[in-house]
Amino acid sequence: MPRNEPTEVTDERDGGRATRRRKAVRYAVPVAVAGVAAATVGLVPAFAGSGSPDLPKISAQELIAKIAKSDVQQLSGTVKVTADLGLPALPGGAGVPGGAFGGDGGKGAGGAGAAASPQAKLTELASGTHTLRIAADGPGKQRVSLVGTAGDYTLVHNGADVWAYDSGSNTAVHRTAPREAGHGGRHAPRDVPGDLAGATPQELAKKALEAAGDTTSVTVGDTAKVAGRDAYQLVIAPRQKGSTVGSVRIAVDAANGAPLKFTLTPKGGGPAAIDVGFTRVDFAAPAADSFAFTPPKGAKVVNGDQALEKAGRAHGKDVPGFRDRTAPKGTGGKGTGGFEVIGKGWTSIATLKGTGGSHDKGQLAKGDAGKFLDSLGTKVSGAFGSGHVFSTRLVNALLTDDGTVYVGAVDQQALIAAADAAKK
Repeated sequence: MPRNEPTEVTDERDGGRATRRRKAVRYAVPVAVAGVAAATVGLVPAFAGSGSPDLPKISAQELIAKIAKSDVQQLSGTVKVTADLGLPALPGGAGVPGGAFGGDGGKGAGGAGAAASPQAKLTELASGTHTLRIAADGPGKQRVSLVGTAGDYTLVHNGADVWAYDSGSNTAVHRTAPREAGHGGRHAPRDVPGDLAGATPQELAKKALEAAGDTTSVTVGDTAKVAGRDAYQLVIAPRQKGSTVGSVRIAVDAANGAPLKFTLTPKGGGPAAIDVGFTRVDFAAPAADSFAFTPPKGAKVVNGDQALEKAGRAHGKDVPGFRDRTAPKGTGGKGTGGFEVIGKGWTSIATLKGTGGSHDKGQLAKGDAGKFLDSLGTKVSGAFGSGHVFSTRLVNALLTDDGTVYVGAVDQQALIAAADAAKK
């Protein structure tokens, strides 16, 4: 049975526009991977249907073009999500504020919506296996449900209305979608956290392809069956030493070019660290009532707009929804939340400076704090001084004794080298 031979992408595709696009966004995936794991949000399943269908040969350039031309805006189906980042299992919503949907960790009026806030569900995706049911009908209508043993959680965007509902607490939060929401993303309005609404193979594949540049190898692998559909597999791998990413594999629907499955495997081997894919998919328009939502009788209903406004007045811009969302702009760029990005491509490292005061230097290494850090991480030293490295299967972080944080999908030595360079 013929298969596709690995075919590497060359620099011939789409001339200057493709080059500019690659340069503008080649930092997106490594930084996004680091941010996801650092925030304990991981996505990972392992399941493609059996069989390797006999499909016409296709080059990597042609397959990328096929994905780019795909204009699937209507679909429904089930997505299986399994996380294996080497993190401990975390209780749902532990320590995560409600943010844009009105939760404030249980304080004040906004706290009433914390259970139904998307942020409150993020830690559930950090480990284990989860099921999402999704439906989309253009940029103005999306529905995502996280199926759980203690109850379901649902996000619904229908025109100007955005609802979040947690059946376990019988709590619903309503937000008004911004006017530009319909243009902010095919499957989610801009102010709805993409960690849930964007946890689809399509969104993950888009980010991976945007990162393809001179730091990346792109080839075509074997064919596959995913959710009963024939698929090609695009294989993306870092060329840079120091990255903890082994490869990213994207299964692409052979008929319509829609990504069906996304798998990220660490360089260290073992099961996938990020693997998201459809177990069932239908590209017909979902029923109109899929996007209707009325809070159940007896549900606690929170006005998320008022809660967010109240949180903004109380905390200024230091709350989700008000925070600066400027993306990194290359080496030394400032990212969300005050992080600075150093390096490029797959070995990009996000840094957050400590207070820098001389009285703070070395304080983290002393007394009970030092013993606690020793129990959690590996003690390291270099020209930067000393600190501790905390590791997962994909992302590593260096916390120096003066409070500076270096985090990325890179190995320990890359973090130490970055910290050393910052001291020169």
